[in-house]
Amino acid sequence: MPAAELARLRQQLAARGLDGFFVAAPETLPRVNLRYLSGFTGSSAYLLVTAQEAWLLTDFRYVEQAEAEAGAFEVRQHERPYLKTVAALVNEAGLKRIGFEADKVPVRMWQEWREALPAVEWVDAGGLVEDLRVIKTPAEVEAIRRAAAVADRALEALLPRLAGSTEAEWARALETAMREAGADRLAFPTIVASGPRGSLPHAQPTDRTITPGDLVTIDFGATVDGYNSDETVTVVVGTPREARQREIFEIVRAAQAAGLAAVRPGVYASRVDEAARAVIRDAGYGPAFGHSTGHGVGLEVHEAPTLAGQPAVDRMLEPGMVVTVEPGIYLPGWGGVRLEDTVVVTETGYERLTRFPKEWRTV
Repeated sequence: MPAAELARLRQQLAARGLDGFFVAAPETLPRVNLRYLSGFTGSSAYLLVTAQEAWLLTDFRYVEQAEAEAGAFEVRQHERPYLKTVAALVNEAGLKRIGFEADKVPVRMWQEWREALPAVEWVDAGGLVEDLRVIKTPAEVEAIRRAAAVADRALEALLPRLAGSTEAEWARALETAMREAGADRLAFPTIVASGPRGSLPHAQPTDRTITPGDLVTIDFGATVDGYNSDETVTVVVGTPREARQREIFEIVRAAQAAGLAAVRPGVYASRVDEAARAVIRDAGYGPAFGHSTGHGVGLEVHEAPTLAGQPAVDRMLEPGMVVTVEPGIYLPGWGGVRLEDTVVVTETGYERLTRFPKEWRTV
């Protein structure tokens, strides 16, 4: 995969009139884009890419690992400070306009680059790699599918243990089960919101005991080979307390179904958001759905595209995009419901990668 991504990156450099691209990912800065371009999973490295060359610079700890993982790059152990090696390569290659991720680099670091290489024009190319990451390769989609399968197996095994557990106890058990089922790590801290706490979209699990009659919203995900799954279910424990619980659930289920039905190539993300939102609005609960309908998923749990109504983030869906569809209704003092699937946009529509059924379920 990295060789293909390098080719796409170089096309973008040529289109922008850049003769180089520099990614700084020491331990203090994000490393997702460096991993995407190179395949290197260590905690500190720098990339310098030109039309002909691709260097990965790292320290003594990671040289052997980088040589094994970053096959499309020439790996070098950088000097201390690393800028000595960067400056030597830049001067050797005669680079004049170098793109960098201005949205990730501290001002002081950028100033150090300017002082070390005064003849170089440093050009803001933030978002360039994120745009490449929007369209997933089949291998990336398969990794997300495996992560979703791991998470789904763990959830199915643990659901019978909801009643009588505290939110925190059950969340820890699910997280352990995901690891035992094959997750490399958790995609994000598990959300478990029971009873009236279901009105909190990102509720942290507490010592509240889950009791019969509770609606319980569970937002969970696993990571496999660096790629994440993201899924939310809402179930009822035992006999529902009131008919309204099923009523709210079915409104959200219809909203999710409408959002999913709108997912296909050529449709703008805002159209998916509106399809789901209209169902909830028409049912009289519009103000109770205050977040976007979905987001991209990949090496990060939240990445482009965003499924929302704001023009600033709107974009047309394309095959290979992986997104969530996750409408919800949140009523303070009462509780809430959210249903979420991660899907990949196909040539004709979509394919669900998270497969846990989203029908009304009593546990």
